[in-house]
Amino acid sequence: MTAAQDSLFHAHAPAAPLAERLRPQHIHEVIGQSHLLGVGKPLRLAFESGKLHSMILWGPPGVGKTTLARLMASAFDADFVPLSAVLSGVKDIREAIAQAEQTLQQSGRHTILFVDEVHRFNKSQQDAFLPYVEQGLVTFIGATTENPSFELNNALLSRAQVYVLQSLSEAEMGALFERAQQVALQGISFDAAARERIIGYADGDARRLLNVLEQLQTAAMAAKRRSIDTAFLDNTLAQKLRRFDKGGEAFYDQISALHKSVRGSNPDAALYWFTRMLDGGADPRYLARRIVRMAWEDIGLADPRAMQLCNDAAATYERLGSPEGELALAQAVIYLAVAAKSNAGYVAYNAARAFVKQDGSREVPLHLRNAPTKLMKQLDYGKDYRYAHNEADGYAAGENYFPDGMPEVSFYHPTERGLEAKISEKLAHLRRLDEQAK
Repeated sequence: MTAAQDSLFHAHAPAAPLAERLRPQHIHEVIGQSHLLGVGKPLRLAFESGKLHSMILWGPPGVGKTTLARLMASAFDADFVPLSAVLSGVKDIREAIAQAEQTLQQSGRHTILFVDEVHRFNKSQQDAFLPYVEQGLVTFIGATTENPSFELNNALLSRAQVYVLQSLSEAEMGALFERAQQVALQGISFDAAARERIIGYADGDARRLLNVLEQLQTAAMAAKRRSIDTAFLDNTLAQKLRRFDKGGEAFYDQISALHKSVRGSNPDAALYWFTRMLDGGADPRYLARRIVRMAWEDIGLADPRAMQLCNDAAATYERLGSPEGELALAQAVIYLAVAAKSNAGYVAYNAARAFVKQDGSREVPLHLRNAPTKLMKQLDYGKDYRYAHNEADGYAAGENYFPDGMPEVSFYHPTERGLEAKISEKLAHLRRLDEQAK
């Protein structure tokens, strides 16, 4: 065994995690975010301008939000004060502000106040930053995985530029993989399949990639291995998990993609997003509720079987549970995607709601009122009501069912797709009978 290999198996563990040791020390070392850090791009210009400004860094985990904030502090020779919204409160904010004031008085250095997971601060906690940002005492940099427009105060948003960071691409993750090998993993080789699996496991998250490589390094040292293949991965790593926050932005983006794939009649895409959400840990009962909703909103009366099939799929899941019951939900998704589409009922309902909301409370016409008592009959309740079953074709042509004096309205306009084509024909026929009766 060579000296290098011996050091691989017997050296003490490094003091700092691999992710920390590989943290970029200069903007040129950052991997990814070329849309922000490339020549002439917004964050590159911010570094080169010589002028600090408050900002929100919005993006998924492990894409460099903390790194960029630290690099900003280094580039501008500013004091870096980090806070975690998970662990901090207003007291910590006040202490950080006091530290910034002291730093300014003693050394003249400006302070960057970095708040990780800023979306976890409530509105009043977010308000606590505003006076000091406006005074210029601190430059505020917030990091969040959630949509700032939903989670942050408008007042805070108006004082900070929002930059959207992206997951690292496979090529960028490959570059980070190679850097990690050069810096800390000499003596360990990875076959092509293992390398691909590791990058896929990390799912665009640089921190996860480095943590996995460090875990594999430890396992290789314990097993006295110098090469890593897929079999070793399977024995070392836990089950592959895609990045997925059950209450966060990724969750709602994926359910939106599922719904729009169904609406767009693409069964393969719909099935992909459905299985992505299951793989990420979404509750199948939640998916079942959304699938039933899709049937009513986007298929409607063009294919009434869709509603029943989705209800049956939800009931099947309740009876069988996971994973057997997920098959029923998957087939419901496929059926919805290939079914005839109509949102006519959905549009009609919303139009009727909007009309009623702005209209007055109109009286029910006498001929439509119920008359269970003698007094009501004496008051002409139900008088002249035409019983449709006793009319020709079972239809009281020309009868009015709206309040007296109400303008003519039409909410439901069936499509020419699926069963609604037949419904459209029938309604057109009934309207002709109404015209003839008039």
